Amino acid sequence: MSDGSVQQQQSQPAVPLLQEQRVGEILAAVPERGQWRYRPRRVGLVWRSKTFRVGAVFTVLALCGLVILALVRDQTGTEGFLVGLGLAVLPVPLLMAAFRWLDRVEPWSWRNLLFAFAWGACAAALIAIIANSFAARWIATATADPASADTLGATVIAPVVEESAKATAILLIFLFRGRHFSGILDGVVIAGFTATGFAFTENILYLGNAFGEDQQIGTSGFASVTAATFFVRVVMTPFAHPLFTVLTGLGFGFAALCARRHRIRRILLPLLGLILAMGMHALWNGSGSFFPYGFYVVYGVFMVPVFGLITWLVIWSRQRELRTLATELPAYAAAGWLTPAEPLALSSMRARGMARDMARHQHASTYGSASVYSTSFGVPYTSPGYPAPGPPPAHSPAYGSSRVVAQVRSHAKAQAKARGRAAARAVAEYESFATSLAFLRRRARRGAADPDFVARELELLHHLWQRREVAGPALTYAAQATGRLRPRYMPAGPAPHPQYGGYSPNPYLSPHAQQPYARSPYGSGPPPRTW
Repeated sequence: MSDGSVQQQQSQPAVPLLQEQRVGEILAAVPERGQWRYRPRRVGLVWRSKTFRVGAVFTVLALCGLVILALVRDQTGTEGFLVGLGLAVLPVPLLMAAFRWLDRVEPWSWRNLLFAFAWGACAAALIAIIANSFAARWIATATADPASADTLGATVIAPVVEESAKATAILLIFLFRGRHFSGILDGVVIAGFTATGFAFTENILYLGNAFGEDQQIGTSGFASVTAATFFVRVVMTPFAHPLFTVLTGLGFGFAALCARRHRIRRILLPLLGLILAMGMHALWNGSGSFFPYGFYVVYGVFMVPVFGLITWLVIWSRQRELRTLATELPAYAAAGWLTPAEPLALSSMRARGMARDMARHQHASTYGSASVYSTSFGVPYTSPGYPAPGPPPAHSPAYGSSRVVAQVRSHAKAQAKARGRAAARAVAEYESFATSLAFLRRRARRGAADPDFVARELELLHHLWQRREVAGPALTYAAQATGRLRPRYMPAGPAPHPQYGGYSPNPYLSPHAQQPYARSPYGSGPPPRTW
């Protein structure tokens, strides 16, 4: 055997022998999943990738937006499109702010809300324009009466097509974001954003066509067709499309409240809401053809009362969600996870806002006062976790100068503001996690819990524990300041709750338990430097 072959055999690495007594030792040396250097390759599962799904949705909505932009510009002209765009955008911020205000208890992420708006403005509007135009031509060809074709298309075809297209966005969020779809308000908010986007695109088309008509006949000012269209669609009825689609959203909201075993209800309720939305839309579109003043009669006798009724229902649902926090969270207070005052403060929007403001002010003023004190009395400006900068040389003109002191004070104020913002953010996150925890427990109590209920509950409890050092005192102060908890009636310890049962006590309160979070990330000490 040659020397080369001997060297090659000696350089080969040894293969670990499979021995039963050493299997545990070998497998224990394998790193955790997060530290894997080799990962299994997914073949044929590209559509399951979150990046792929997000990119596909964005691409579809972008293409729909480009097509709808070309169609609207082709019908209205460039000037008409710009005028319609400028006028149609006016009610959009007001409607979005109103629906966002309703969604303050357990707010949706802006990603989901913008998806609903984009679907209504791009995809639903494109489907409606193409389907309505095709149906109007087909009816005109079949009946040889263009006037009746327009009336029939607006009264029968348009409500079915438009409401179905808008309901698709609610259905997608209901299916793929079902854990966040917990009640009536969720359906109302998603439906409102979808319909606001649809009305925005439709208003561009109507106002652009009205401007083109004014250009042809030479009218302007308050007597113009543009002014009349703006008054009817933007001033009098900005809530028309949201009102129709909210009926569909109510159906999905009631379906979300049903347990998963009630499959028939979860299917029939959204369909019922969609049928009501189509019927109301058809009544509104056909009101002008009933009799000369049909529009005003339907508007005053039907639309306004229904709008008031739905507004009352939505506000009642919002208060009901706040009462859910007051009902479900005392069980966790009895287990030691929350203080007795926190459920009272979390069930009041005023107290929640006051807690955030209090945390911001307290942490900013405390940190700022300590920093200014240290600089004013010659103490070197140091903070936990930061090395002392050390005094400048004695011959330096900056030694003891007022300019250095001013710079240090400015830096201390900036750090104090950042400290206050971090504390307010911690309280806001605490309120969000506590709200999700209350709704999760309500779903479990109604038999609609997911199989991973325990894991999700523990995760939320860990998030609360991380932030309780800052949020606990702020919420207790807010409960007392708003009169929801009087100090002389504050219980000395967590009292048992009648609905409490099955929950283990807080392991972090045990004297023998090791706290996994030795120090809160929002505790003492300034945030890390960013320069």
